[in-house]
Amino acid sequence: VQLQASGGGLVQAGGSLRLSCVTSGRIFSINTMAWYRQAPGKQRELVAKSTTGGGTYYADSVKGRFTVSRDNAKNTVYLQMNSLKAEDTGVYYCNVIGARSTTWGPVPFDSWGQGTLVTVSS
Repeated sequence: VQLQASGGGLVQAGGSLRLSCVTSGRIFSINTMAWYRQAPGKQRELVAKSTTGGGTYYADSVKGRFTVSRDNAKNTVYLQMNSLKAEDTGVYYCNVIGARSTTWGPVPFDSWGQGTLVTVSS
């Protein structure tokens, strides 16, 4: 299973970006699709996630500004980021948890994308 993230870039404070992450491979099912970020000199943190049942979670720092959504038919998760702040700068990683198809039946996977850089200038 491979994840390909895109959509990062340089934006001014107050601007918007939309990140995408496509999951490919022999996918049997997908449960959680999430976005993490790692700011320079800091640990990776969970930003937002979407669960199979339609539930969502947001870090307090992004509530009201970021929206996570998913297209199950395309195995894709999105992160719409509005009202961006300088402190949102970092490398954003997508993470997908699910099961892949094998000859012997479904096997769990927990995969990460390569990261996409978001830089917000103040």
